[in-house]
Amino acid sequence: MKQTRMLAIAALSLALGAAWMLKSNTAFGQSQKSAQVPKFQYDPTFPQPLPEKWSIGAIGGMAVDSHDHIWVLHRPGPLVKDERMGGAVMTPPRAECCTPAPPVLVLDQDGKLLTSWGGSGQGYDWPATEHGIFVDARDNVWIGGNGPKDGQVLKFTGQGKFVAQFGHPGTAGGSADTQNLGGPANLTVDSVNHELYVADGYRNRRVAVIDTETLTLKRMWGAYGNKPDDKNLGPYNPDAPLAQQFRLPHNVALSKDGLVYVSDRVNDRIQVFKRDGTFVKEGFVAQRTLLAGSTSGIAFSPDQRFLYVIDGANHHVWILLRDTLEVVDRIGQQGIFGGSLNVPHALAVDSKGNLYVGENFDGRRFQRFVYKGMGAPAGKTLPPPKP
Repeated sequence: MKQTRMLAIAALSLALGAAWMLKSNTAFGQSQKSAQVPKFQYDPTFPQPLPEKWSIGAIGGMAVDSHDHIWVLHRPGPLVKDERMGGAVMTPPRAECCTPAPPVLVLDQDGKLLTSWGGSGQGYDWPATEHGIFVDARDNVWIGGNGPKDGQVLKFTGQGKFVAQFGHPGTAGGSADTQNLGGPANLTVDSVNHELYVADGYRNRRVAVIDTETLTLKRMWGAYGNKPDDKNLGPYNPDAPLAQQFRLPHNVALSKDGLVYVSDRVNDRIQVFKRDGTFVKEGFVAQRTLLAGSTSGIAFSPDQRFLYVIDGANHHVWILLRDTLEVVDRIGQQGIFGGSLNVPHALAVDSKGNLYVGENFDGRRFQRFVYKGMGAPAGKTLPPPKP
């Protein structure tokens, strides 16, 4: 009898121990299968020095092409008003330095500048505020803009030759408009089906899908696959019922299995759809974040097991499990030193798994974080699970 009781106590102890270990491994939203997460290290050698008298503005977009070249879209316009600008910008020049760099920069894996181009030209409307860049499988370069009147996306060759334009500035007619966009934030291309997906979010509240060959709008949808609605939703309140429309669809990415991931920035969430706009699921990131919201940019790990989410309000890159949208780790903290993040805004991943992060406002820089393999998450940095 005594022996039986001791065995029962031992079995109970083992069960409690196993339960404690499971609870420990699932703390901070971390699931058992995510015990190992991608780890990164700041690369101080990237980029190599740019031309001496160049000045870089806020980063409006980043992309990596099929050749693992890194594309940077920055905003030279606001630099013209900066008293530190000299050279060709001020008349007469106030100093030898500086001149805003061309808005499109292309670098190789060593961080060396390969080419640069962009800006106003004949036959197209360059955006007033550069926002979003993507290079498709045919090396076409797609560029958007979120200026006060920007309603267009542009298509160029990799060398900067203009190819085509959808929409025009100053003519947007809201989320029902089939001819123009309303402050397109970011974009991605399905090269197999010849479709451009646009997070049309600064004035409209939709995902717009455009034929890449004919440049005609094929379909659109809002949050949960609803018909887009431009009704003013008011300020975001994390305790209110979930908004049935996007507040600001800020980025869009297409997975290899044909799912469309949309970062609804101000609503602190990621929504997932089928290509036809059918809603699949959603997940939340730092859900009590106000300011401009916590989900600015999204990108996949090369194996697509993980989803990386830029959070400009909290100055992080969150690491999520792609299949569950569960937060498992984060990198970055606010700061102006190398390796820190100051309003991260643009995100890209190369074939090796390295992260490229571009910063907005006063950050005005782009950094590389080298993939160092898998490791244990920094659990203490993760937010507590939702109640």
